[in-house]
Amino acid sequence: MHKIAIILFNLGGPDKAESVEPFLFNLFNDKAIIGAPQPIRWLIARLISRRRAPIAQEIYKELGGGSPLLPNTEAQAVALERYLAETWPDHQVKCFISMRYWHPMSLETAEQVKAWGPDKIVLLPLYPQFSTTTTGSSFEEWHRSADKIGLNQETVSVCCYPRDTGFVEAVATRLQNAMAEMAAETPYRVLFSAHGLPQKVVDKGDPYQWAVEQTAAAVIEKLDVADLDWRVSYQSRVGPLEWIKPYTEDEITHAGKEGTSLIVVPIAFVSEHSETLVELDIEYRELAEEAGVPKYTRVGTVDCDAAFIAGLAETVIGLNESSAGVYGPGHTRLCPQTCGQCPLA
Repeated sequence: MHKIAIILFNLGGPDKAESVEPFLFNLFNDKAIIGAPQPIRWLIARLISRRRAPIAQEIYKELGGGSPLLPNTEAQAVALERYLAETWPDHQVKCFISMRYWHPMSLETAEQVKAWGPDKIVLLPLYPQFSTTTTGSSFEEWHRSADKIGLNQETVSVCCYPRDTGFVEAVATRLQNAMAEMAAETPYRVLFSAHGLPQKVVDKGDPYQWAVEQTAAAVIEKLDVADLDWRVSYQSRVGPLEWIKPYTEDEITHAGKEGTSLIVVPIAFVSEHSETLVELDIEYRELAEEAGVPKYTRVGTVDCDAAFIAGLAETVIGLNESSAGVYGPGHTRLCPQTCGQCPLA
């Protein structure tokens, strides 16, 4: 029986108040986030994390003191293992979790994988849309950790899956339910909100914005609703840099001025965490009320939706015969040549 280790990657989050500052330091000390050389990046990360920690701690208080991202990811790992056990019985599959900025991080996860002794490793990001700041950074840190401990099993990596049928179906189903409840509210707009990036990152060829827009378009195609009013926007902007637009808060303000209700869909997050439970559910809802938005509805993330988990599983099975390397949907590149930082470029 072949032993396959699946590594699920996500951002991570502090598990308690004392973890907030070191979590933020790890985030801002990542060269994919702040490109300054060391030791300048270390100093900047220390300064930002100390300043932002009290604000972030208040955010996590709304979540009981820590992020729910790890337990949510653990539930997805269990669901994926169960699905593969039923549909791929001649393989022994075990899912491991590697968080980028808080535990379990890549080195400790790599040690667990080495102890288990798989025949093959599949790197599977829980970021449907590739970015150098998320999947790219996670992969780089994973390979650094694997090299450090001599974990040299054959490894295949999933680049992205922005139009994966299971993921798109899961989002579309949730959105369709929200639209049915909003039917009496006219007019309304569907707002696909994704975590933003500094504009300069995209200008360098990062494919993230292109991929986010592809996901939104695929969901709309799945719904097949004529004349649906929908837009893509970007949230979580911090600092003085220009970020990719339009900003979600600006779109909420515009909707209020127009008297338009909103269905907000977190299109780049696959599980609930601070950006959905606090930023979308609390902060942006308050903004919507102040702006005069008649009705504000937020669609839930896909979490352990059966279609989403099935899509991830089929991706893993599809890579079974592949040799070591990075693969996109169908083992081919989707994004245009202008996205020069795609790992398949």
